[in-house]
Amino acid sequence: MNQYKEQFVALVEIMKKLRAPNGCPWDRKQTPQSITPFLLEETHEVIECVDNHDWDGLKEELGDLLLHVVFQSVMACEAERFTLEQVLSGINEKLIRRHPHIFGKAEVADEHEVRKNWESIKMAEGKKEGRLDGVPKALPSLTRSARLQSKAASVGFDWHKIEDVKAKIDEEWQEFHEAVEQGEFDQMEEEFGDLLFSLVNLARWMKIDPEKALRRTIEKFIMRFRAIEEELKQRGKKPENSTLEEMDSIWEQVKKQL
Repeated sequence: MNQYKEQFVALVEIMKKLRAPNGCPWDRKQTPQSITPFLLEETHEVIECVDNHDWDGLKEELGDLLLHVVFQSVMACEAERFTLEQVLSGINEKLIRRHPHIFGKAEVADEHEVRKNWESIKMAEGKKEGRLDGVPKALPSLTRSARLQSKAASVGFDWHKIEDVKAKIDEEWQEFHEAVEQGEFDQMEEEFGDLLFSLVNLARWMKIDPEKALRRTIEKFIMRFRAIEEELKQRGKKPENSTLEEMDSIWEQVKKQL
């Protein structure tokens, strides 16, 4: 444990030195707002390593992500907003407070009761006005949809069985189809959003991460399309001067091979 503390303290001191008057010009120039895009980028790189089971890469990317936590905290301390100690004590206290079944006398039957208790405790803290507060607007829409649905479900606002979820998808598909027939773009867009939201709900019921599922499909599409490009190259051709039938034939071949 002391080794972890030493390494963490060393990281903080390095960051402070970089921000010092005689430190790095780039680091000194940064603000909480200016490094936010890099924080988001590092977060996605962590996710990519986890998806790819790239554990060496994950080790490095987690370090980069930790750097951003320290970077933001050091800048906040400089501006006398809060200290790194307050950040650490805050999360420690929160974890203990929201796990009374571990650090207190509460009893839970399963993970669902844990989540329900978590949301109740969160509301009791008085920092949220409603049950859906706390889900960042900046989240990818699929992830945000799943989180909002999960929060609503934790207080009983949910379908009783998966058949109801599937029926809702059928209903939304029909409404989208009718909007397409009418040709009104705003209505089509709204109904398409409703359809996607319902599909996310089905994913939640089946314990599928919709964002991860779509990422897998995207990567699969990229891999197969690159295979089409490579095959056409072997034939001395490019996609833009090939027919759809030719490219689709290669797509099916690649699909079978994989």
